[in-house]
Amino acid sequence: MKHEVERVFREEYGRAVAVLVRRFGDIELAEEAVQDAFATAVQRWPEEGVPARPAGWIIMTAKNRAVDHLRREASRDAKHAQAAQLVQAPDEQPEGPVEDDRLRLIFTCCHPALAPASRVALTLRLLGGLTTPEIARAFLVPEATMAQRLVRAKGKIRDARIPYRVPREADLPDRLSAVLAVLYLIFNEGYTASAGERLVREDLCAEAIRLARLLVLLMPDEPEAIGLLALMLLVDGRRGGRTAEGGELVPLAEQDHGRWDGGKLAEGRALVRQCLRRNQPGVYQIQAAINAVHSEPPTDWGQVLRLYDQLLALAPSPVVRLHRAVAVAEVRGPQAGLAELPAGLDGYYLFHAVRADLLRRAGHEDEARREYEVAEARTDNERERAFLRNRRG
Repeated sequence: MKHEVERVFREEYGRAVAVLVRRFGDIELAEEAVQDAFATAVQRWPEEGVPARPAGWIIMTAKNRAVDHLRREASRDAKHAQAAQLVQAPDEQPEGPVEDDRLRLIFTCCHPALAPASRVALTLRLLGGLTTPEIARAFLVPEATMAQRLVRAKGKIRDARIPYRVPREADLPDRLSAVLAVLYLIFNEGYTASAGERLVREDLCAEAIRLARLLVLLMPDEPEAIGLLALMLLVDGRRGGRTAEGGELVPLAEQDHGRWDGGKLAEGRALVRQCLRRNQPGVYQIQAAINAVHSEPPTDWGQVLRLYDQLLALAPSPVVRLHRAVAVAEVRGPQAGLAELPAGLDGYYLFHAVRADLLRRAGHEDEARREYEVAEARTDNERERAFLRNRRG
């Protein structure tokens, strides 16, 4: 029964919080009430059984807890009146337009007035139901720091009166890009942890994919949302081959394809084809298309290079140029790849790792070793450090 409650919590927590935020207009109150409702479920469901509509049960129980809280905390007649009005109001369907509620909550969490780190933390807290210690561990910050970050974010929403709504159509592209960036940041932190002994945080990858699926469900006509989900599935689908049995990092060309997840890769490729039919290319869609090519070995590097040319035209950046240089090296040789390396990435470990690999392939062994040392000094992930040390020899 404990596992059943945990399953419902993971699937319905964000849904329940979103409904209560709409009803009461108070994130703190909504969170506390939903947590109380799940605590009650832990006590009652083993004896009474899981309700036929567990989400509805949680929402209704949480709603009652919120009203009780307003009554207890009321210090003015206006608060008593508010509580009475909420009690007397006709009950809504407990699982009414919840999709709209969750979409509103996603855009609230990712509002541009909030700091990027706060957007990530708040999204994981309110939509994913992750605890403060879980989020702190995921991003390797002290629990107190993460707790303060969450408190400040909620306070900013309250004090700045950030609206709980989906943006107007004219504002939607810019606001949607912030939402997509938050989900992609969560996934990337899971796929290559920025520090620590583990290369991958599977829980964060899974949560990012779950939230991306939710966004596609809520916004099925947004090709970039579909593209982001496809990208995550195609990257995560190769995760099994990314490390050896002992946890050592394995480059793409050396991976055991039998350890890839064929289901995720097939789903990701199908989503890429869906995006291609729409013919509205975007950054995430092109990155997904690149990873779709990688998912069907041997990699067609000529196609990858053409896609990077398209990505560079759409979103020019040093990081895109760096990845394009890798494709150039595969098509035209390592010396050509070295010539395409961008400036301005000295602090980025991957720039030095790529340069070291190209130098090694071009026969410049001493210079390559120095670059591997620089790359190793610029990453805090122990798995990446071990890989770079091994390459350096």
